Amino acid sequence: MTERVAVSPTLLRWALDRSGLTEDDSRYERFSRWASGDEQPTFRQLETFATATHAPLGYLFLPTPPVETVPIPDFRTMGNAGILTPSPDLLDTIHESQMRHDWYRSYAVEHDYEPLPFVGSASVNDPVVQVADDIRRTIGFTMDERPQYRRWEDALRRLIDAIESVGVLVMVSGIVGGNTRRKLDPEEFRGFALTDPKASLIFVNGADSKSAQIFTMVHELAHIWVGETALSEAGMATQASNAHERWANQVAAEVLVPIANLRNDYRQSADVGELQRLAKLYKVSTLVVLKRIHDAGFLQWDDYQKRYDSELARVREITATKGSGGNYYDTQPLRVSQNFARAVIVDALEGRTLFRDAYGLLGAAKRKTFDGLAEKLGVA
Repeated sequence: MTERVAVSPTLLRWALDRSGLTEDDSRYERFSRWASGDEQPTFRQLETFATATHAPLGYLFLPTPPVETVPIPDFRTMGNAGILTPSPDLLDTIHESQMRHDWYRSYAVEHDYEPLPFVGSASVNDPVVQVADDIRRTIGFTMDERPQYRRWEDALRRLIDAIESVGVLVMVSGIVGGNTRRKLDPEEFRGFALTDPKASLIFVNGADSKSAQIFTMVHELAHIWVGETALSEAGMATQASNAHERWANQVAAEVLVPIANLRNDYRQSADVGELQRLAKLYKVSTLVVLKRIHDAGFLQWDDYQKRYDSELARVREITATKGSGGNYYDTQPLRVSQNFARAVIVDALEGRTLFRDAYGLLGAAKRKTFDGLAEKLGVA
């Protein structure tokens, strides 16, 4: 007879609720019988349950459900009660990023990297325009450079390269690790910054729209300028109550579309045609342009929100028709940061990092994948 595991139904119910599984999932009925106490699972079934609910197996043997908190400062102020309880997807993403950040910080110290001069160089009391000018100059993302990009998507890729060129790791992913079934929810978070003088990191939720990603990226860079680690909402359609979030939003908007330029370029119409013209001019999304029209005082808040919702729906309809995915060797370096991937590959090839550890850091399953990434990044 197969031995059953005496595990608390309360812990099983906690894991089931935490996972977000619903009755539509074929596994839900079986799991719910265990969670209600009607049946007890075998140990192997419990392992399957833990994997399916993304719950650490050891947690299921605790006397009471653990209280899980976000392990970094949480600046989100979304009007969502569920935000108080972080999802397994968010927690696992932060923990994985922290693991990579810790490795890279040690790598930077061992290689005597100079401290990044801009980390902690600003304060939320500093003028927004001044800080935005400093960011643009530092990363070389100036208004004079924008015309060379045909689309704002090209500007997004250039922005990633520009930020990495000054020593900040940029990771953009819409899934947890390499699991395409675990998609990140932009409604829960849009990005975060892990800040350190020698090794700072920006993570951007790649499940968000491309237009939102570019804004989030600069928003997190503003947090690094202040020298703070932060989990952010980086929303353009909400009025953040957190002072640091408001300031970072303002800096990001000013970096992308300087208010003085907009006042000269705006033709006093917020229709789609004008938004598209300005988006092409600044190489940003129409949503960012709309935000700056509001910031310049040309749209009141209520009108701005209505127009934003309408434009967001239009943009989503367009982007929904475009394919997703892509070549692994193109997307994986962006998920883990190109600079991070190069550092891990070189360290492994030079014998300082074990290959099995390098595979885990890179999200590469085997040597063939490792070699493919090395070739793609020019460090083979």
